[in-house]
Amino acid sequence: MKHIALAGLAATALAAPLTTTFATSAQAEDAICYNCPPQWADWASMLEAIETEIGVSLPHDNKNSGQTFAQLVAEKENPVADVAYYGVTTGIKAGKEGLVEAYKPEGFDEIPEGLKDPEGKWFAVHYGTIGFFVNVDALGGAPVPQCFADLKKPEYQGMVGYLDPSSAFVGYAGAVAANLAFGGDLQNFDPAIQYFSELAENSPIVPKQTSFARVVSGEIPILFDYDFNAYRAKYEEDGNFEFVLPCEGSVRVPYVMSLVANAPHSETGKKVLDFILSDKGQAIWTNAYLQPSRPVELPAEVAEKFLPASDYERAQAVDYAEMEKAQAGFGERYLNEVK
Repeated sequence: MKHIALAGLAATALAAPLTTTFATSAQAEDAICYNCPPQWADWASMLEAIETEIGVSLPHDNKNSGQTFAQLVAEKENPVADVAYYGVTTGIKAGKEGLVEAYKPEGFDEIPEGLKDPEGKWFAVHYGTIGFFVNVDALGGAPVPQCFADLKKPEYQGMVGYLDPSSAFVGYAGAVAANLAFGGDLQNFDPAIQYFSELAENSPIVPKQTSFARVVSGEIPILFDYDFNAYRAKYEEDGNFEFVLPCEGSVRVPYVMSLVANAPHSETGKKVLDFILSDKGQAIWTNAYLQPSRPVELPAEVAEKFLPASDYERAQAVDYAEMEKAQAGFGERYLNEVK
C-alpha cells in the first residue's frame, strides 16, 4: 500500500480577517460544511486553501459524523449546510435517506469502486487506519501497548480513551476493529461488546468529539484513533508520540463527502467539492498523513514517516455497506450493555 505523510503545509490555519469574511459574503461565495473541524485531518489547512484558491469561506465546524447526520435530518425541509463530511457509513446512510444529492466532481471516476456511490451521492476523499494514538510521556513508565488486549491490564487504568461509538464514526470504526480482532464480524458484535465491557473496568475516557489536544496534553494517554492524528503529533508537536497498529489487526476506512440536497449555496458547494477532489486538494490531505482517495505517487522519504508496510498488512478493508447496516444496532447494544 502507499503511505502518506507530511509534505509541508502548516497544520493550523489562521482565521480570515473580518473584512475578508464580509467581502466574501457579499459576493455570495461563502458556504457551510458540516463536520469540518480544524484539529481533525488538517481541515485547518484545507479550509485555508479553499479560501485562498477558490475564494470560498467555510466556517470551522466541530460536529462529529452522528451529529452531522442528525442535523441534516432536522433541517431536511430547510437545509443550512451545503456540503457534509463524515465516516463512510454515515455517508451511505445520508444517501439512503435522501439528505444529499448526486454530484460527481472531476476526478470522481478515479476513486476505486466500493468507495463511492455510483450516482455520486457520497464519495471518499481520504483514508485512515485505526490504531492507538499514544502519548508515551503520559504513560507513567508503563510500556507502550501493542495489542487491544493490553489495554485491559491494570497498568493502563484510567489511561485509555475512545470516542463514543454510538455517536462518533471513529468510535464505531474502533469498535469494528476490536470486534474483528477478537473473532467477530459485521453480523456478530458479541466480541466487541465483551471487550468494551471488560475495558470499562479500567475506567476509560469516552469523549464525543475529536480529542487530539487532550492526547497531546497528556489528559488521554492512549486514544483509539487514526494513524494520521498520531503521526501529526509525532512530527509536529512537542513530546513523545507513537502510532501503534494493534497486534491483532485493524481496519482501514475512508471518510467521504456529499453535496447536501437542496443546499442554499449548491453551486458554491460544488466548487468546494471540485477543489477537494482536485490534485491540489488531494495533496493537502497528504500534509495530514492521509491517503487521498485518488492515486498519488509518494517519494520514499515521505513513506518512511509511516510504520513499515508489513505492519499495515494487518489492516483490512471491510464491506462498508454492511458496516453501515450494523452501525445502529451496535450503537444500541453499546448504550444498553456497556455505557
